[in-house]
Amino acid sequence: MRALDRWTIEHGTPGPVLMERAGGGAARVLRARLGRPRGPVVVVCGRGNNGGDGFVVARHLRRARIPVEVWLAANPEDVRGDAAGMLAAWRRGRNALHDLTGRGRVEALASRLARTAVVVDALLGTGLNAPVSGLAAAVIEAVNRWAESSGRPVLAIDIASGLAADSGRPLGVAIRATVTATFGCAKIGQVVYPGIDYTGILDVVDIGIPPAALAAVHPRTSLLERGEVGRLLPPRPRDAHKGTFGHVLVIGGSRGKTGAALLAAEGAARAGAGLTTLAVPAALQAAFEGRVREVMTAALPEPGEIGSLLAGRAAVVCGPGLGVTDETRAVVAEVVRRTPAPLVLDADGLNIVAGTGLLRERAGPTVVTPHPGEMARLLGCETAEVQADRLAAARRVARGEGVVVVLKGARTVIAAPDGEAAISPAGNPGMASGGTGDVLAGIVGGLLGQGLAPFDAAILGVLAHGAAGDRVAARQGEVGLLAGDLLAELPPTLAELQATGRPAPRRRERARADT
Repeated sequence: MRALDRWTIEHGTPGPVLMERAGGGAARVLRARLGRPRGPVVVVCGRGNNGGDGFVVARHLRRARIPVEVWLAANPEDVRGDAAGMLAAWRRGRNALHDLTGRGRVEALASRLARTAVVVDALLGTGLNAPVSGLAAAVIEAVNRWAESSGRPVLAIDIASGLAADSGRPLGVAIRATVTATFGCAKIGQVVYPGIDYTGILDVVDIGIPPAALAAVHPRTSLLERGEVGRLLPPRPRDAHKGTFGHVLVIGGSRGKTGAALLAAEGAARAGAGLTTLAVPAALQAAFEGRVREVMTAALPEPGEIGSLLAGRAAVVCGPGLGVTDETRAVVAEVVRRTPAPLVLDADGLNIVAGTGLLRERAGPTVVTPHPGEMARLLGCETAEVQADRLAAARRVARGEGVVVVLKGARTVIAAPDGEAAISPAGNPGMASGGTGDVLAGIVGGLLGQGLAPFDAAILGVLAHGAAGDRVAARQGEVGLLAGDLLAELPPTLAELQATGRPAPRRRERARADT
């Protein structure tokens, strides 16, 4: 957003105009989301541009005859740039400015909040890069205590003060907003956890960033939307046959882990693969026969003979329930080196390649689908480090290994080797159960088998998987949601995504000449 702001200003839109649009838009969000306040609004401002936005909000609320007060957590002479102009505009209207810098002033604010309907947080913006301390921390803590005890709302301007815009982590202490009015584009930290919990309802305010700015800056991270992703799976030709949609091979299964392989195989079939074969250890093949009637089985050959099993496959999924033994290590190494088709590596397939450099030997396209623990093994770090910045972790593996990464979890992250990344808003806590990741690996494999590019298959697979889980949860609740519940829900979910993503039919009537 800093780059987009800069481009827009350099190409003819003055900074104060953007600030006026931002503050006016935030005031509209307050009234739309929270209604007309039944009591005074307190706007808490800092000295930077976020505070400048707050002065504009206060002016718009005053113009709408809503009682409003401005409390400044800085000396007025320390307010600079465009924010200083907005502070001057507030004062020209003979409006009071309450100083928070003196002794006992935070306590005075806390006392005033007892009779306040809404707090507007315009204290700290997206440029924060160090832990909050001192006066700002004290003000944030006072506002949070008031909101928790009173149940009254907080509107954050652009971002909840104290929240890291890039990672969603609170920097020491952060406002817990009811609603956030952010400007131009959502910030990464607002759409990942724990930032979601500090952001509340997120409204994106259009401040007039032109399409040319987006084209010039080219943001590399997107939040997946059904309409955009739904276009990726084309309608099926009316004269199609099973060979049209690819033959997917799933390699997995071991004693005690048969379910993982079965779920992955059925996930591929339910995602639309024309044919699916499940390759399992020869001693277990009889146990798999007929478990999924639409899936064929094959005995896993010796590693040196695996080429015949790989021949003619449109995509390969390797790892679900495979186990980690000397034999499976050799199998995975051969699959990684010799599979020309797109490959999905999951579960034990990932555990086997971690630290080996095998992924960098791959000539063909690869999608890896780790959970945070598996991601930590790929990176050689602790799981907590992965979770501290999931987007950065996914990009690091994608670039370093030349693969598409699907980092599973709440708000799954998808990253490509070229730096492109996406975050999925779909899914729910009911999906935190064994086997859901195996279904996802199969879905991605099924989409690859139908010819989708690796990044496209990953983002469509992730969104469809999460949306199917949301459909199940809406019908029967989150508790007790099983991986198998997702399978029957996949076809209607994919149909819904396709319908959402398909352009509307062209209207037949003649368009008016002046439209």
